[in-house]
Amino acid sequence: MSHVARAICALVFGAVPLCACTAALITADAPKKVVGHPLPPYELHEECVELKPGDRLEYTFESTEPVDFNIHFHEGNAVAMPVVREKSRADAGVYAPRVAHHYCLMWEAGAAGAAIDYQIRLRPAP
Repeated sequence: MSHVARAICALVFGAVPLCACTAALITADAPKKVVGHPLPPYELHEECVELKPGDRLEYTFESTEPVDFNIHFHEGNAVAMPVVREKSRADAGVYAPRVAHHYCLMWEAGAAGAAIDYQIRLRPAP
């Protein structure tokens, strides 16, 4: 990860020492499927997308070890997490935002680390 990306992660996540921020956003014409993404102990991985009311974000993931997962957005100095799954090996769902924001799906490994498979698809409002 670049020094600039680390600095941005430090600003966003405060005391979290390691972070794997993703630069490319997911769009309706670019769904994302990842297999075996390594997540070292206590590290984070994010995938971000712009959402507005009426959009649907389909997601699914599986992990070799339990991970903390959330979907979040920033509102001023606060972080809102409409979806939170702690110590999960898998989850799937469809998230429908109530407000337009830049949303991020985030996985955080525990002491054992993990490898994650995930799929994310944006279904824009009609």
